[in-house]
Amino acid sequence: MDIQKQLEGLHLENQLKSEEIPDLDLYMDQVIQLFESKFASSKRYEEDKVLTKTMINNYAKAKLFFPINNKKYSKEHLLLISMIYQMKSVLSIKDIGKTFGEINQRMQDDDFDLENFYTNYVQLMDKNVTGFEEHMKKQEEIFETELDKDIVNDDYLKQVLLITSLTGMSNFYRRAAENLVDQLEQEGVQEE
Repeated sequence: MDIQKQLEGLHLENQLKSEEIPDLDLYMDQVIQLFESKFASSKRYEEDKVLTKTMINNYAKAKLFFPINNKKYSKEHLLLISMIYQMKSVLSIKDIGKTFGEINQRMQDDDFDLENFYTNYVQLMDKNVTGFEEHMKKQEEIFETELDKDIVNDDYLKQVLLITSLTGMSNFYRRAAENLVDQLEQEGVQEE
């Protein structure tokens, strides 16, 4: 099991950059097509859909982004949908709504540069990819130097250990994100 080869196949660096989004409003089918073309390599199974009309409609109903105009999505909508796409497998729709509540309000008040925020988000994600790759190299070192050789020399057991380690780390990050969402909610209650 070559961890580096596994990482390359994940396409973690695949982010929708602001400059890749047209400055004109798009219909839902065009939004879906843009996301499908950008994130197709990130799908686990060929038949998986990156984004569907139902997903977008559910995001709109849950008020995860500010209202659209004339059935068209602005560049700012696409920036939010891109972040939602990354968050949806970790946080609940309710938590995503809490997270973006004030951003959406600022957008409606015309008091926020979402594109600049998004550029910082992509920059942070790029750094996170690097950090994740470094973490995985350290995992490989731990397997080679600190763990029982009878376990790590068995490819199946080594892979199960890595799976359990990654899911454990995923839970740590999810719990930390949920805690931050709860803090946002508590701060919002205190401000009222």
